[in-house]
Amino acid sequence: MILEEKYTLSNGAEIPKLGLGTWFISDTDVVPAVKEAVKIGYRHIDTAQAYQNERGVGEAIRTCGVKREALFVTTKLAAEVKSYQAAVASIEQSRQTMGLDYIDMMIIHSPKPWTAFHKDDPY
Repeated sequence: MILEEKYTLSNGAEIPKLGLGTWFISDTDVVPAVKEAVKIGYRHIDTAQAYQNERGVGEAIRTCGVKREALFVTTKLAAEVKSYQAAVASIEQSRQTMGLDYIDMMIIHSPKPWTAFHKDDPY
């Protein structure tokens, strides 16, 4: 069953292949959505700083009845974060906002390495 399938990384970490995306789900609506997803077998939950629902995702993770270690939580660094120091602070803020001891995977939401070359192009 797809909900049980995982990718295994070279370091041995396992990521569930199918995850619940929480884009466009409000911070309050995301709590029951995540809880229901976990109830039916989802173990990977994806959010982002830009979605403004990390608090609700964290609440659902903490109160869903499944051990934290059995879940895989991904969030994303906001596109405007461009320095190491800002990234460290932003990651810690996400962790605190979610009320979790750790985040399984942090992704750069919208990396723009060519910004200096495309100053007038927003994408």
